[in-house]
Amino acid sequence: MPDQNPLFPAFLKLENLRVLLVGGGNVGLEKLTAILRSSPKTAVTIVSLTFLPELRALAASHPRLQLIERGWLETDLDAADIVFAATDDPALHRRIKAAARARRLLVNVADTPDLCDFYLSSVVQKGQLKIAISTNGKSPTVAKRVRALLEEALPEELDDILQQMTVIRGRLAGDFAAKVKSLNAVTAELAGGKAYESPATKKWRRVATSALVATGALLVGRLFRRPE
Repeated sequence: MPDQNPLFPAFLKLENLRVLLVGGGNVGLEKLTAILRSSPKTAVTIVSLTFLPELRALAASHPRLQLIERGWLETDLDAADIVFAATDDPALHRRIKAAARARRLLVNVADTPDLCDFYLSSVVQKGQLKIAISTNGKSPTVAKRVRALLEEALPEELDDILQQMTVIRGRLAGDFAAKVKSLNAVTAELAGGKAYESPATKKWRRVATSALVATGALLVGRLFRRPE
């Protein structure tokens, strides 16, 4: 049996957390872009000796980003809930990891899976629908290719369907079993199956059928009645 991916999937409300990003170069920019793509309202403190112009531009357009132009200090962790180490200094990354672990903070270390408490996944997003893809750090390239495949295959209308199903769910009355039956009635025709009939609908259908049968019998009786 092949090894299974042991990672626990979770979606974080990152805008409720204080994020520390160490690194203002290309890797830091990549991490920051990924953070803001999914959670644009996140408060991020970026510490680095230097910053790329692109990263400075992002900070200028996002008021919750703070740039601190100096080397990393252990006290930077005091105001952090989650940490991203994204420099080109492996020794610095190990110090950040050790200090963060002592504070029980989760850390993502660029290009060093063994030091990571979590990974950034490849993400497919269609409005409110979000799909995260993980290879357990084995092959980011494969994850990106799967993401590209899903982005092409999944239609943009999926978000419209999601919104409509939320409205339908809110309007359905009764307990869970009744809701499932009602939802089946909505979707049965699309699936080509037999639609569900509610008890009330069945009752009135039987009444109407009985009335038609009685009327038909009366007409037949009059047609074949012997003249007096």
